[in-house]
Amino acid sequence: MADEKLLTVREVSLLLNISEKEVLNLAESGAIPAYKLGGVYLRFKREQVLGYQKSSHRPPSVKTPLQQKSTFADKLSDFFYFNDFYILAFLLTVLLLGILLRG
Repeated sequence: MADEKLLTVREVSLLLNISEKEVLNLAESGAIPAYKLGGVYLRFKREQVLGYQKSSHRPPSVKTPLQQKSTFADKLSDFFYFNDFYILAFLLTVLLLGILLRG
């Protein structure tokens, strides 16, 4: 028992193929028992992590947002969301140039 190596958050995330944030959420909710070393560092026992992996059945048909196909409307919405400042600045510049060149 004393020779047993405890796993870090990163090692558990790689073992379960989930993000480190998800590992922390699982530890916080008590789904995976976690141990604190020095009150700061979370560690996990390999047997308990593997037991959680066997007991949790994530349906394969559930797709994460990154796996879903995005439609043209989604892409267009994202384009305007991330570039709204530049589009507005361009239109304002064209308007001001139009006013200056007329007058």
